[in-house]
Amino acid sequence: MDNFQALMLALIQGLTEFLPISSSAHLILPSQVLGWPDQGLAFDVAVHLGTLLAVLVYYRRDVWAMTRGAGQGLVERRVNPDLRLGLLVVLATIPAVAAGFLLKDLIENELRSAAVIATTTVVFGVALWLADILGARRRGVDQLGVGSALLIGLAQAVALIPGTSRSGITITAALALGFRREDAARFSFLLSIPVILGAGLLKAKDLLESRVPVDWAHMALGVVVSAVTAYLTILFFLRLLDRIGMLPFMLYRLLLGAVLFLWFV
Repeated sequence: MDNFQALMLALIQGLTEFLPISSSAHLILPSQVLGWPDQGLAFDVAVHLGTLLAVLVYYRRDVWAMTRGAGQGLVERRVNPDLRLGLLVVLATIPAVAAGFLLKDLIENELRSAAVIATTTVVFGVALWLADILGARRRGVDQLGVGSALLIGLAQAVALIPGTSRSGITITAALALGFRREDAARFSFLLSIPVILGAGLLKAKDLLESRVPVDWAHMALGVVVSAVTAYLTILFFLRLLDRIGMLPFMLYRLLLGAVLFLWFV
């Protein structure tokens, strides 16, 4: 990659990681349409680190509260509200981890086609909008229970299929369960922390084992640009969410899906 390609890919990753529009659907376009080279393991690690930093900084109070709650819970031997939220995040992460280990080969070998990505982009875009208009939007994160956390976690496992959008499908599930928009997004973004961390560690392990040369300048660019872009994306998404709802994202996904179908399928 040259510097411009690295900059654009980091921007795309930062913008699409947390918006409900599918990062995989967007990352297919530069390589297929413009003939750009694969970004490589090192750059993947860099942008994962950048998006992880963004969500950790934005939700630093929640992360600190869950960490402090875990410590207090161990000392007092009781489950306080902050520890409970942390445990629900861990619980909701388990289905995606299990599905990733069990279905890794199937997903990588059979489900990465443009037809699959285009289809999931459209189907789950419509599902997002339906959940938004039909959901009760009355529940907050403090009303999240074990059953709801598991259902959102199962939805996150579906996001292993390219084009689904991890944030999109988890927000869809939360909205369908009656959560308010901001609370649905909040739990979705907190849920992204262990997922992005795990994916980044796996890619870092592959990078170390591959012993390929690392372009440290591109890695630094990827971390900084993806982190700043992802942070601003979270900030403005949450500020605008109650005003605009999910209709613009559904319409955008329909357009993107149509482009993918016409171009690649």
